[in-house]
Amino acid sequence: MSMENRKKTEKIPLSILDLSPIVEGGTAEDAFKHTLDLAQHAEKWGYHRYWLAEHHNMPGIASAATSLLISHVAQGTATMRIGSGGIMLPNHAPLIIAEQFGTLASLYPGRIDLGLGRAPGTDQRTAYALRRGDLNNADDFPMLLQELRSYFNPALAEGKFPVRAVPGEGLDIPVWLLGSSGFSARLAAEQGLPFAFASHFSPENTLAALDIYYNSFTPSQAMEEPYAIVVANVVAADTEREAHFLATSLKLQFLNLIRNTPSKLQPPVESINELSSDHERTILKKQFGSPFVGTADKVKKQLQTFLSDTGASEIMIHSQIYDHQARLRSFEIVANAMQINR
Repeated sequence: MSMENRKKTEKIPLSILDLSPIVEGGTAEDAFKHTLDLAQHAEKWGYHRYWLAEHHNMPGIASAATSLLISHVAQGTATMRIGSGGIMLPNHAPLIIAEQFGTLASLYPGRIDLGLGRAPGTDQRTAYALRRGDLNNADDFPMLLQELRSYFNPALAEGKFPVRAVPGEGLDIPVWLLGSSGFSARLAAEQGLPFAFASHFSPENTLAALDIYYNSFTPSQAMEEPYAIVVANVVAADTEREAHFLATSLKLQFLNLIRNTPSKLQPPVESINELSSDHERTILKKQFGSPFVGTADKVKKQLQTFLSDTGASEIMIHSQIYDHQARLRSFEIVANAMQINR
């Protein structure tokens, strides 16, 4: 099924990807309080799901112990789906993840998503520290995925995995594959699983990966039709000037990643051009694209065009904004603009 022929609607599900940012001058404790506050507001505003992502050795990201933070957010909310965007499976024994998410699904029935990625979510030295010399790597991902899914559904094990996940076995926990290239798109299509594409940091690969997913999708017990989420960087405010000012924190974060100097989320600046070279801005544009920035009307038009281009079933918003109140306001503006309020 091509993207051009997919049905598009204005009022599709809108969700949030939160890295639980630690801002300059703040702590992880502050980040967790802000994450829960944002989740509680998001639920009130009608957001469909709230995902947290595994990263390690990054001073500005507090969501390293992702399963624990998912439980914190799920306990403080009531209806929204909460999950991982994602768990980096090669960092873990599949049995551990099955037990963790079996526990989460038992504590919060019908609300937990398990999104899985195959990258380490960190640098290679930190990956080694996480895995302690384990040979698991991205190439092992299909095998790790099979093992993990078999703990939830032993019928998939084919006699290979006699160990049982308790809790976990027999629970209906949606498994999503996350990706920034065609590999996970093809694997998700072959397995008949839902797919989430990281367009917020891999914009050039978005359409090609989604085309692979839509055209290669095989119906499965999990899903009869393809279902794709696309993740977008969005910064909304009441004025254009304020939105572009706030968006410089996101650009500074990406700039520091390019320089291999990750840091806490920095306050916004008047001009990113004064702090970066032409070459760095070219890399920023290529690797991270242009965030959707502006007032309600502008952001709505940008997101509608994005949805039309991708044929996505759902859009997930990622917003790195230094000031917590401004971040809340950004998500509120997007919710109102896209008319998702309950």
